[in-house]
Amino acid sequence: MSFVIRGLSPDTFRPLSALDDGALAARNIRRVVADADRGFPCRVTLEDARQGETLLLLPFLHHDVAGPYRASGPIYVREAAMQQPAAVFRDTLPPSFPRRLLSLRAYDANGLMRDADVVEGSDALSHLQRLLAVPDVAYLHVHNARPGCYACRVDPA
Repeated sequence: MSFVIRGLSPDTFRPLSALDDGALAARNIRRVVADADRGFPCRVTLEDARQGETLLLLPFLHHDVAGPYRASGPIYVREAAMQQPAAVFRDTLPPSFPRRLLSLRAYDANGLMRDADVVEGSDALSHLQRLLAVPDVAYLHVHNARPGCYACRVDPA
């Protein structure tokens, strides 16, 4: 099944980049500097930040549904990504996926989970396609399984 993966819109985060550390902290946001070339996955570009890049670490409501599966969690956004369009991947995986263990969660149109799987990122393509083909599945969420944080949404194309 054909699919599309989109990063989060940078428009949501642009106003935050102008805030100082005190104003960010008042919103439970931290400005951090990547100390390695992996481990800091940006949710706009769907790429890992490079060592030395500045990011915002913030809480994000990633599953805004009425019901038991409503969910939020921490995400990273590279400050440099706020000047770029959101990443779009059609029938292919973002570059950060193959190095990670991924949790795939399949939801129906009402936001109820219908299926789930945990897979090595290098094997995720066939699993994404399989879950999208499950009856009543409207979209998927991908999480980095070890830290549990939200990575992106997958929609049928």
